[in-house]
Amino acid sequence: MTRLSFLAPFAAVLLAGVAGCSDGNAPKDGPVATGVPRQCPNIADTPVKLAGGTFVMGEDDVYAEEGPVRATTVAGFWIDPHEVTNRQFADFVKAANYVTIAEKAVDPKQFQVPVDRIPPDMLKPGSAVFTPPDFPSNNYSDWWKYVPGANWKKPYGPNGPADVANEPVVHLAWDDMVAYAKWRGGRIPTEAEWEYAASAGKRSKNVQPEEANSWQGAFPNYNAGTDGFKGVSPVGCYKPNAHGLYDMVGNVWEVTADFFKPGHNPDDKDDPKGPDEKSAYDPLNPGMLSRTVKGGSYLCAPNYCQRYRPASRQGRDPGMGTSNVGFRLVYDQAPKL
Repeated sequence: MTRLSFLAPFAAVLLAGVAGCSDGNAPKDGPVATGVPRQCPNIADTPVKLAGGTFVMGEDDVYAEEGPVRATTVAGFWIDPHEVTNRQFADFVKAANYVTIAEKAVDPKQFQVPVDRIPPDMLKPGSAVFTPPDFPSNNYSDWWKYVPGANWKKPYGPNGPADVANEPVVHLAWDDMVAYAKWRGGRIPTEAEWEYAASAGKRSKNVQPEEANSWQGAFPNYNAGTDGFKGVSPVGCYKPNAHGLYDMVGNVWEVTADFFKPGHNPDDKDDPKGPDEKSAYDPLNPGMLSRTVKGGSYLCAPNYCQRYRPASRQGRDPGMGTSNVGFRLVYDQAPKL
C-alpha cells in the first residue's frame, strides 16, 4: 500500500502553494485534560467473546451512506475490549523490529509530477495531524497538516509530546495494522462484526457527548473540553457498552476490513464482507480504494459530525494513518495472551 491516495489531497493544495507544512505546524503541546477530571482505570486486554446473532444494521435518518437498515447476521467471534494501545503496539514493534509507513520517506514517484514541484517536507517521513485553526472553517486543509516526524511514537509531531502508553495507537496505515494483527493472531473486523459489537443488542442511536470522547464546542476552532479531554483519551475513561467494550464510539475512528461504498447492499445480510474492489467507491476519494471506518472520533461535534454512533461509517484512505484513526482486532478462536 502506498501513500499516493492519502497524500493526493494534500499535494493538490501544497503544490498550488496554498498551504505549507513543516515541523513548525506541529502543536507544541498535545491535547490536555480540562473540565471535570475523569477516572481512567487500567482495564484488561483480554478479548471478549461474543456469540453470533442477528441485529439491525445501519441507520436511515442521519447520513444517507448508513442505509438501508436491514437485519444482519454474524457468526460468533472474540473482540478486543479496547482500541489497540501504544503499549501493545510497542510490544509488537520490539518483537518484530517493525517500522511503520509513517516512519519511512515518501517515494516522489507517487505524486506523478516533477520532483522539483514537490515541497521537500512532503517527501519526509510523517503523517497528518489535526491542528485546530484560530478561525471557523469548513475547509479541511485549514485543520489538517502533513507534519514531518509525526508517527505513532510522536503523534503530534517532533515538537509535541511522546506517545502515552494507554492511549490508542494512531498514525498507522492499513499495512501496519495487518502486520500487527498477524503477529497478534487476530484480524481486522468486518464492518458488520464491528457494528454488531458496538450496538450491543440495541438499535444504533446517538450517544450523549458525555458517554464518548467527542468535541464540545464549535468545531474546528473551539473545543471546551468539558468531557475531560481535548484530544485522544486513554482507553477506559468512558463507560463500556453492554458487551463490556470501551470506546466503540468516539475517541478514534476504527478501521474495518471492508472496502467502502456509500450505503449497504440490502441483499447481503449473512456475514457480509462489504463490496469487492471493483464495486467499491468513495465519492470523497474518487479513483482510490478506501476502507470503511466506524464510530467517529474526538473530533465529532454536533455542529459538524454526528458520527459517534455504531452505524456511522466513512471511507478512509488506507495508505497512511492520521491522528484520529485507530483499530481493534477480532479473533476466530480464543486468543492466547
